Amino acid sequence: MPYSVAFYTLGCKLNFAETSTVGRQMKEHGFEITDFKNAADLYVINTCSVTDHADRKCKKVVSEALRYNPNAYVVIMGCYAQLKPEEIASIPGVDLVLGAAEKFNLPLHLTDLVKQEKALIFNAPIKETNVFIPGFSEGDRTRTFMKVQDGCDYFCTFCTIPLARGSSRSANVFDTVEKVKKVAEGSAKEIVLTGVNLGDFGVTHGQDFYTLIQELDKIEGVDRFRISSIEPNLLSPEIIEFVAESQKFVPHFHIPLQSGSDTILKNMRRRYESDLYLQRIETINKLMPHCAIGVDVIVGFPGETEEEFLKTYQFLNELEITYLHVFPYSERPNTTAKKMKDIVPLKERGKRVEMLRILSEKKRMAFYQKYIGTERPVLFEMEEKGSKMHGFTDNYIKVTADYDPLLVNEIVNVRLDRILGNGTVEVSIPVEMLRH
Repeated sequence: MPYSVAFYTLGCKLNFAETSTVGRQMKEHGFEITDFKNAADLYVINTCSVTDHADRKCKKVVSEALRYNPNAYVVIMGCYAQLKPEEIASIPGVDLVLGAAEKFNLPLHLTDLVKQEKALIFNAPIKETNVFIPGFSEGDRTRTFMKVQDGCDYFCTFCTIPLARGSSRSANVFDTVEKVKKVAEGSAKEIVLTGVNLGDFGVTHGQDFYTLIQELDKIEGVDRFRISSIEPNLLSPEIIEFVAESQKFVPHFHIPLQSGSDTILKNMRRRYESDLYLQRIETINKLMPHCAIGVDVIVGFPGETEEEFLKTYQFLNELEITYLHVFPYSERPNTTAKKMKDIVPLKERGKRVEMLRILSEKKRMAFYQKYIGTERPVLFEMEEKGSKMHGFTDNYIKVTADYDPLLVNEIVNVRLDRILGNGTVEVSIPVEMLRH
């Protein structure tokens, strides 16, 4: 009888794509993938260093796994495993810790599943992590998250990702397109392009992201491409113009800002100023007034006075954007920002987060309201909640409708009727679609 393996993923969409890739490797080596609660023989936990309290979250998942099977073999991999291998190895119940260079070699480290008295660590220096391994998620979504880039060369003062994932790298355009073609043979109707610094694609091959999306747009069998987070300095006007004309790339961008204060942007070592960011937003709205625009913001960075924060608030308030992802600044070991003075108290960081989250909700609802009474194409997800199903319009409005299994994983033009209390939009489906 084959060993069973269960996975748990913390963090970003990129991590989910990588977990799926490791899962396919394990199946090829004879393992049977099972649900986390099914008392698996082997548990693999893919960690993140960006979210707060990575250590606490990792310990909690390990404890939960051992509650289902006290004799399970436990493997920890991912960013946190690269940054703090000894810390992870000390968590009771952990048997194997794999850093960035080894996580895709998991089957090779499993000669048996005998519990270890002391966890084994395979964690090469991050400068040795220079091979690009593509990946994509599958199985439970109508969208596939496709990893086309990894690592980052930017070294922003608050960020540990270059230390956890290494330098920027990717496959070349031809190999990436071939990989996407294979993914397109599956059932997913939408492919989300992901990476650590997505717009830096191709830098090691003398190529660029603009060339990639032009080639991807020609692939048959994919209804939608969605670009995940992309740096404003790498989101060129040519990319924006291309998406505006494309029939496959949807009108949705997620563009990190981090601060509306040029002083703070400089201290963060960001590669743009607020004027460039404003130009990108204005270009998008001119060419695609229906485009959804998401923004990442960090508040409470060292030296962010009340005046500097209000610059960010006012800047965002005046921008034609759709929603915010707001994070309180969190001190990270081995980062330049951790050594900075003028620390913002935690209570003040929380207050600023709340102000921007309220602003985000106002922006989102105003965007949704513009489209009430109109029709938009929706891809309905496989996930079902009671008698309802949900999906997303091309411009990232989350909608809900009565569950119909024949509409799952289908792109349907629907009428947006009203905003519900939970922040989703109720839609009605044309009669001709209901007749199938």
